[in-house]
Amino acid sequence: MRPGRLAALGAALLCAACTVGPDYQRPSAPVAAAYKEQKGWKPAAPSDAIPRGAWWAIYNDPLLDSLERQVNVSNQTVKEYEAAYRSAVALTHEAQGGLFPTLSVTPDVTRSNGGGVRSLGSGSSGSGFRGSSGPFTEYSLEGSASWVPDVWGRIRRQVESQAAAAQVNAADLANAQLSAQATLATDYFGLRYEDSLQRLLEQTVAAYRRALQITENQYKAGTISRVDVVTAEAQLQGVVAQLAGVGVQRAQYEHAIAMLIGKTPDQLSIPFSPLPNAVPVVPAGVPSTLLERRPDIAAAERAMQEQNALIGYNIAAFYPTISLTATGGFAGNPISGLLSVADSLWSIGASATQNLFEGGTRTAAVQAARATYEQAVATYRQTVLTAFQQVEDELAALRILQNQAAAEDNAVHAAQRALDVVLNEYRAGTVAYTSVITQQETLLSDQQSALAVQQSRFIASVALVQALGGGWAASELPSEDSITGTPLQTLRRVATP
Repeated sequence: MRPGRLAALGAALLCAACTVGPDYQRPSAPVAAAYKEQKGWKPAAPSDAIPRGAWWAIYNDPLLDSLERQVNVSNQTVKEYEAAYRSAVALTHEAQGGLFPTLSVTPDVTRSNGGGVRSLGSGSSGSGFRGSSGPFTEYSLEGSASWVPDVWGRIRRQVESQAAAAQVNAADLANAQLSAQATLATDYFGLRYEDSLQRLLEQTVAAYRRALQITENQYKAGTISRVDVVTAEAQLQGVVAQLAGVGVQRAQYEHAIAMLIGKTPDQLSIPFSPLPNAVPVVPAGVPSTLLERRPDIAAAERAMQEQNALIGYNIAAFYPTISLTATGGFAGNPISGLLSVADSLWSIGASATQNLFEGGTRTAAVQAARATYEQAVATYRQTVLTAFQQVEDELAALRILQNQAAAEDNAVHAAQRALDVVLNEYRAGTVAYTSVITQQETLLSDQQSALAVQQSRFIASVALVQALGGGWAASELPSEDSITGTPLQTLRRVATP
């Protein structure tokens, strides 16, 4: 067989090649017709659709925006997932290398002294002895090629699986980014809650000081006993103690935010600012779009194709392995010319290997691959169900908290009016100081409850954005072609050492 026929044989094999195993079709998933908790509810501060990328822009907070933009750059968990994606892409390229032949070259130089040295050549007998009265040098240059054509698609299924795995890693990276961003926003609003609580307690301390001054004036006037003064002072010191403890939780939030942006705690200091009043709520949209908006759903969907391709990879093991080999080169004395036609040598061959018995290992491998694929399908459907649950949970939380916030505001206003009345009555001497204490405690409790509800609303707002995918879309995933590259790009990559 001539060397030129190797290419023809390879082309024929490629033309006849097929890809065994099932082609991937996305399984169905449970999709709600509408969001149950959204019916009939009008958010108090509705926002437009979630901005692509910078979803936190709905809060209109420049400092939050600055912190969030550092997550993708400096967060170490995000960097970990980014490196995992690059590794998955490299593994895809490694699998692609199996589609190409292996080429090697072997140069050789032999220095001999004396006669009787066999010389290589392609004469009538192809060999002979060279007589020599002195030392001489003989050179040879041989190249070889071997190729296992992917006739049954085993390697192509492996590449398909690896490319899907890279897409899984890309979706995991997007999910890690979203998770870190949402955690930062949650910590940020927790810190702002602590700032608001600090301001509330400072205002309460000032009010209690005024109440203490009233009791002292009343005591000096002889209208009350010393007990009222001591009671007022004890109440004041209790709130002072609460105020002193506010800094602990605030510091922890600040340290957590520093970690999320890849800094040590000493490198970040967030200035004081209370919680905003308006809590933006993004529209949930049509439930069917959720499947294309969440990176964790995209990761679960790509994992199904990854496992589906491995079914074909294992089925291909039942078919014979076809190998093509070719060698060629030159050998001779440089005096007569190394690259002369007379000194050329070549060989070409083809073989097929079929395992007849392996104790059921191939059948078991296919069964295991099918089971793993079915497991991936169940995981995908469960991920979809969890996503709808999370959206419904946050919609319900925002709706209920909005009503609770209105009720708490009414309670605060009522408690403030009651305190004003009882203070006037105490100055007039018509009520005991215990009535003032009761109303003061009621007002502070209502104010703290209202503040806690406001914090919960912001946290639920962030959680809803995260449950909706944070403005991400499945179209942002790298395509299989962008991971594997065009045939020319693949060839160049394989040919590059």
